[in-house]
Amino acid sequence: MRKYDYLIVGAGLFGAVFAHEATKCGKTCLVIDKREHIGGNIYTEETEGIQVHKYGAHIFHTSRKEVWEYVNQFAEFNHFVNAPIAVYKDELYNLPFNMNTFHALWGVKTPAQAKAKIQEQIARMNIVHPKNLEEQALALVGQDVYEKLVEGYTRKQWGRECKDLPAFIIKRLPLRYTYDNNYFKDPYQGIPKGGYTRIIKKLLEGVQVCLNTDFFARREELTAKADRVLFTGMIDEFYDYCYGPLEYRSLRFETEVLDMSNYQGNAVVNYTDYEVPYTRIIEHKHFEFGVQPKTVITREYPAAWEQGKEPYYPVNDPKNSELFAKYERKALKEPGVLFGGRLGMYRYMDMDEVIAEALSMAETELTYEDRH
Repeated sequence: MRKYDYLIVGAGLFGAVFAHEATKCGKTCLVIDKREHIGGNIYTEETEGIQVHKYGAHIFHTSRKEVWEYVNQFAEFNHFVNAPIAVYKDELYNLPFNMNTFHALWGVKTPAQAKAKIQEQIARMNIVHPKNLEEQALALVGQDVYEKLVEGYTRKQWGRECKDLPAFIIKRLPLRYTYDNNYFKDPYQGIPKGGYTRIIKKLLEGVQVCLNTDFFARREELTAKADRVLFTGMIDEFYDYCYGPLEYRSLRFETEVLDMSNYQGNAVVNYTDYEVPYTRIIEHKHFEFGVQPKTVITREYPAAWEQGKEPYYPVNDPKNSELFAKYERKALKEPGVLFGGRLGMYRYMDMDEVIAEALSMAETELTYEDRH
């Protein structure tokens, strides 16, 4: 059997970046994925000439110049700026919370008027030590912003009442006293022209890839093929849940092709009313300023996670953080195995952070390998 330097479990962004860097250093890699495609959750596929984000909207943004320059080697990015709309019942607001939002809420026109209105509402609450997420949000943004733009969306996202969620989930809610709808403050942002899958394909050029391959079904055989393993799946599953399962939140997507050129006029529209079961609708063509005759939309539904479902968001509360620390201690003693990505590291990460972490691991690992 052929021996590889690395078996990389997971053909997502972390695994692909590491494989690319290792291959550049003359190492041989075998990348496997249980799905039928590369790219993990940033996978895009073409429908009606539109790049569809199959696992939810992925908008690249970063303040790290070195990461921006790195990713631009593999794709040309457009100038898309995320400016989501929020719908509450029959009302429409701009996100993030900015002067357009405050004008729609109260008719105020100046930052001083908006600040005064919010401070008046916060003072009325008189919450000094927030005991839960609801109190934390009220103490940060006041009653109106909380009720219309935070409460219902958060309840849907987490599947629990806001007063039953810990306060630390919302450390801050950015209030911007400008008429700027740009959601991210990062200087570098955009969408790769032609979709994210192209980036992963380029990263994996010259790398052996096996899809529809379940690591756990052939663990012994696959592990024997390589000197070292990079595992980007769930760290608790790797250890057969020996300390108990970590918690995640999942998502469900409903995608449809519509026989019209423009459904909602924006790439991302959030539905903050609890009675609407989905959290947002993505209209994919607007990520690339598309003019195709048809359009593709995806409704995104938060879902409880259970074993067998796709885990999207780690639940980084104190209980799960403590449990993860046990797995991490075990992992540090695991000979010949590296753990990476949001599931292997049990941490929600934006794409730029995934790339930065993968590059950091590759540098540490490959420098060490060269020395020994």
